[in-house]
Amino acid sequence: MKISPLFKQVLATALVILCWAYSPVGIHIGLEGYSPGHLALLRFLIASVFMAGIALALNISLPRWRDLPWLLVLGFFAITLHHVSLNYGQQGLSAGASSVLAQSAPIFSTLIAFFWLKEPVSGWRWGCVTLGLVGALLVVVGDRGLGSIQPQCLLVLLAAFSWGLYFVLQRRFSGRYGLLTTVCYMVWGGTLLLLVYAPGLDRAAVQASWRVNLAVLLLGLFPSALAYLAWAYVLARVEVSRASIAMYLIPPVAMLLAATVLGETLRAGVVVGAAVVLGSVIAMQLEGRWRRGRSKVAGERLVNSDEASV
Repeated sequence: MKISPLFKQVLATALVILCWAYSPVGIHIGLEGYSPGHLALLRFLIASVFMAGIALALNISLPRWRDLPWLLVLGFFAITLHHVSLNYGQQGLSAGASSVLAQSAPIFSTLIAFFWLKEPVSGWRWGCVTLGLVGALLVVVGDRGLGSIQPQCLLVLLAAFSWGLYFVLQRRFSGRYGLLTTVCYMVWGGTLLLLVYAPGLDRAAVQASWRVNLAVLLLGLFPSALAYLAWAYVLARVEVSRASIAMYLIPPVAMLLAATVLGETLRAGVVVGAAVVLGSVIAMQLEGRWRRGRSKVAGERLVNSDEASV
């Protein structure tokens, strides 16, 4: 029986959503036996070994020497800073709330592009950014209550900022290597920087329960490795703007997983904040598609007018 290409794309997209939705659940379990730094290092040591096997099988290209510093920078923001901040931040948040805040990266990408790259930002996007930040505040307050907010939970927003900065940098770096090649070197570079947390990792691994170690193994294999392979497969066949819409399903799926596996309660404040955050991010993307659509229509009208004049 031949499987249709469309079904393969849907299957790969579903795998990406499930893998990345599992990430906050796996982190929550992993923190029961590991410190945030140890958890990040062990997770990406597993992912690095797996990606090395994939790289050998697919014979990916070697990086140019001049690109190594940039690949390390990408690894620092996408892996090292992002995941250490996420692990520390999730100590003060539920897995469901953490998954919502992690999806706010496009909000920070917009701020970075405006303040650092001096890119123009429309009034619509400023409204989306403001709305998204209000939604993030609603998530934090709704998760623990206004009087129980812990300072480290704000590190999840630092993780989202780091991921947003990675996207801005990657946009300038794109085109030199394929997505899978970039991901491999990004993971290896980030893991190399995480080695500062190596002391004591062996003792922590021995002392951790089998449940915790299994959760970390799954973190290393699925969200940190297989999800990137599946995502590369999808992006090779579908436009980025269309494929990225599916990513907004990650927080709801993560909330359901957290409720099922961890017994977390779906709080009304978190759900409302999630709707505001995701709504603002979707609205930003729709504006981009609307602008491209208007440009395309204007271009077609110009061509038609030129043909008529001839």
